[in-house]
Amino acid sequence: MFDVLKDDFKAVFERDPAVRSVLEIVFCYPGFHAMLFHRFAHALWSRQLFFLGRLTSHLGRFFTGIEIHPGAKIGRGFFIDHGMGVVIGETAEIGDNCTLYHGVTLGGTSWAKEKRHPTLGDNVVVGSGAKVLGPFTVGDNSKIGSNSVVVKEVPASSTVVGIPGRVVLNAEEKKPEKADLEHGQLPDPEAKAITCLFDQIRMLEKRIRELEEQLESKGA
Repeated sequence: MFDVLKDDFKAVFERDPAVRSVLEIVFCYPGFHAMLFHRFAHALWSRQLFFLGRLTSHLGRFFTGIEIHPGAKIGRGFFIDHGMGVVIGETAEIGDNCTLYHGVTLGGTSWAKEKRHPTLGDNVVVGSGAKVLGPFTVGDNSKIGSNSVVVKEVPASSTVVGIPGRVVLNAEEKKPEKADLEHGQLPDPEAKAITCLFDQIRMLEKRIRELEEQLESKGA
């Protein structure tokens, strides 16, 4: 467990340019604190100490504003930036080197006692306010845009934006050298659709003018 926490610690240095010291992480980073609570709570949960696991998780929520069910499985190098309002459900599974921003929900769509929360592959970035809902997989190296609502499978190396979330970019699958945090530079499919409509309107206006000119010339 301590080796895993060491990787979580290193992830803060790698992915947050604002961090300046070890003490700053230890005392001022709720995302790191939440992982301390979760790693301990998950160890208790795995040993069927369910009440103690839930109690530890609840204390973590109280102190950090981040709710992670002790049953959730989280890989190495996990980083929650800012963190307030993050919710991770019981059957969620998160791969290595993933990054979540504030307001993210990894939630379920069923009350059945079964796998009902998403699985994130390795190197996945989920932007602030995004909701990933359901027992499907988000493929390795994918990015979820801020405030997107994802309710179905996401292929590896994809970029998803919108409500409901749609794949707007699918890059050649390859493991990046480091997590790609440029989730603010995602394609805007709505703006693209509006631009296409404007182009069609201009084309129709031009065609109408041509027809009017032809009618006027025939009338003369």
